[in-house]
Amino acid sequence: MQKSKKSRSSGSDFHMMYHEPEPIEPFRLTGSHFHILNNGNPDTHHQDISVVSSQTLNDQFFTLESSNMMDSLSGATVSSNSRSPFSPQESSQSCLSTLHNSSPGKTYGSPNNSGMEQALREVEMELLGPGSDFEDESITSAYDDKNKYHKILQLDISNLDVKQTLIDIAHAIDDGAKQDAEALMEALQSKVSVTGDPIQRLGTYMLEGLRARQLSSGSVIYKKLRCYEANPEELTSYMSILYEICPYYKFAYTSANVVIKEAMQYESQVHVIDFLIAQGSQWVQLIEDLAKRPGGPPRLRITGVDDGDSSYARGGGLNLVGERLAKVAETHGVPFEFHAAAISGSDVQWGNLRVQPGEALAVNFPYMLHHMPDESVSTTNHRDRLIRLVKGLTPKVVTLLEQESNTNTSSFSRRFEEALDYYTAMFESIDAKLPRNIVMGRDDRRRIRAEENCVAKDMVNIVACEDKERVERHEPLDKWKFRLQAAGFTAQPLSDTAMSAVEEVLREYSECYQVGQKDGALVLGWKNKPMVTCSAWV
Repeated sequence: MQKSKKSRSSGSDFHMMYHEPEPIEPFRLTGSHFHILNNGNPDTHHQDISVVSSQTLNDQFFTLESSNMMDSLSGATVSSNSRSPFSPQESSQSCLSTLHNSSPGKTYGSPNNSGMEQALREVEMELLGPGSDFEDESITSAYDDKNKYHKILQLDISNLDVKQTLIDIAHAIDDGAKQDAEALMEALQSKVSVTGDPIQRLGTYMLEGLRARQLSSGSVIYKKLRCYEANPEELTSYMSILYEICPYYKFAYTSANVVIKEAMQYESQVHVIDFLIAQGSQWVQLIEDLAKRPGGPPRLRITGVDDGDSSYARGGGLNLVGERLAKVAETHGVPFEFHAAAISGSDVQWGNLRVQPGEALAVNFPYMLHHMPDESVSTTNHRDRLIRLVKGLTPKVVTLLEQESNTNTSSFSRRFEEALDYYTAMFESIDAKLPRNIVMGRDDRRRIRAEENCVAKDMVNIVACEDKERVERHEPLDKWKFRLQAAGFTAQPLSDTAMSAVEEVLREYSECYQVGQKDGALVLGWKNKPMVTCSAWV
């Protein structure tokens, strides 16, 4: 059993002091700006790594674009280990479909047991006491739920709509209708599968989250899942699969790099602070682009902020990132230094970032601010504190990359429906790149791994956890705009060059991906569903 590293900090004691504004209507990607594409510890962790000798690139520099490890996955069985399409830097834990220990003859869609199943089982043992049997009859007895199966018999299971039934379960839980929720969950289990169509696969993971919430043990299960994490090599391969089949990371890296390159075109000393650097893959292209700059490249310094989860997924400390980026920079003749800041974003202070006089500063927030505890979780409000801290550094540009979703302070059932709509679109987009086969083949196994290990745990966190334990707290562009403007930032419209670069990236993907603009930000959508935004701030 592989133990994970230190988990992400999720703030201090819960204290509600934020009055949620009126609901923000989701915007549609239509209108004149819309395009449809047809084709740490300062003493021990903060070290500067400089290029001191000539080295070649014999050691491959891993990027999420790499797919050379895919071939090794083709014959393996589906694993049941562990984090998000929008947390590519972090470790993921799986949440397969078997919600209870099933009775003989029942099929729940999972090809084998999972961390989620084991965690649920352990929690139920704790709740019901030692010696409890987990056959369906014993569960019914433990809950004293005599009417549960009568309710199931009254349901026309063959005609159940998976999405609507999931919504009905969420509302039943919100209303305290425990028996109705459990009856619907039992009925729906035979309709979901990790090998099915998008809503069936999504239903598998959402149903697990609902079951965990029903047990009032979401945070316990979320923590227990950390015992089932995949090893770093597996996590690397899972993230590589997702990078290959979804353009969400490429959209983020490409658009942010264009913004930074344009802002720094006349600067001789450039300092980039990346608040979730992972493997550092994003900066390979920037280094190559700076090397081609007329008049020669600037002196480049990158500060990589990192937490324990990223370190675990990477399989080592930030020194690995610094060494590999240094090799790339030396190859392209770019003067380069790397500063390692092995510390959680919630703990970052001014001194951790080592900003120097004369530098032109760029700050990158890649899918990480939504993990920061805000005013609904902590009186400290680390989310806004970090934004204000960055503003105090007087950066030349700040890039913000976030999911276009509203799952922070809304009620549970509303949050559930928002997450369900969002991930429905994501699972559909995955199918567009890897169509399902009648007989499960290599591509199906790759997709299952990516969904289990890079998406499912985030969904369970959104559905099952509350207060400090809920770390997935997405906000839409309008709310980010409010936060950044309150800190003194001004939005900077992205250029046509950024739009063109993103369009070029999307040519290899489905025509259903759409890129548009809202308030100067770029928006990547699946059909008419906004999925990701890239905005720039000064």
